[in-house]
Amino acid sequence: MPGFTTDAILLRKIEYGDHDFIISFLTKSKGKISVIAKNAKKSIKRFSGAFDLFSVNHIQCTFPKKKKDGLIILSQADLENGFANIRYDVFKTAYASFWVELIHFWLEEDKVVSGLYDLLFFSLDALNAGILSKEALSLLFQIRFMSISGFSPNIENCDICKTPIDFIEQKSIRFDFKEGRIICQNCVKRRSKYGMTVSKGTLKQLFWINNSDISRAERMKFSNFAIEEGEMLLEAFIPFHIGRDFKSLQFLKQIRQER
Repeated sequence: MPGFTTDAILLRKIEYGDHDFIISFLTKSKGKISVIAKNAKKSIKRFSGAFDLFSVNHIQCTFPKKKKDGLIILSQADLENGFANIRYDVFKTAYASFWVELIHFWLEEDKVVSGLYDLLFFSLDALNAGILSKEALSLLFQIRFMSISGFSPNIENCDICKTPIDFIEQKSIRFDFKEGRIICQNCVKRRSKYGMTVSKGTLKQLFWINNSDISRAERMKFSNFAIEEGEMLLEAFIPFHIGRDFKSLQFLKQIRQER
């Protein structure tokens, strides 16, 4: 039976009937795919430890014989990295869950987006290793996700007068959610309710992490203010642009308030 093998990160798992799971993976070679794991609840040997959210697996799949439009069949899954250190930390788990939920709902089935798998793997691996703070890492993931996804906001210059951010006199700049752009105070005629005012320093740091070599991520230094403001901006803009709320993000915000 024809099929394929690939590395894959688990994005979502739902029960199907009494014994099966339908699973969404982000794969390195085929983009997002949905597969059915038949008798997965009984097949401990075939799928042991492989069905945890955001785990990395090497999967073997086969195509259905009878229905050409039927679900791909997951025949084997070998766990490569379960990111155990993430799972022991509720905050890290919340961040990782937000990233995979974001990709799952944004990415179309069978669509390969260059760089997306590598970004998610890098972010999960760095979160697991603790080489960056979870907050700074989430800013990196979100701003680069937007860039890869094709809706990266313009935070380099005023979108109207084209003044570079370094030459804008004001310390705070208006960010327009609808247009995904910054507008200096000289060009703001009326303030849309779909936006917020952001400090120039925070915008410059976001621009830097979006355009620097990802291997230099360990050098990122954010003030507490820049972290909070950056999270506020990106976690509002991305759901607004995609047009949906994310349960994992709501949970993340809730546990932040309770901390």
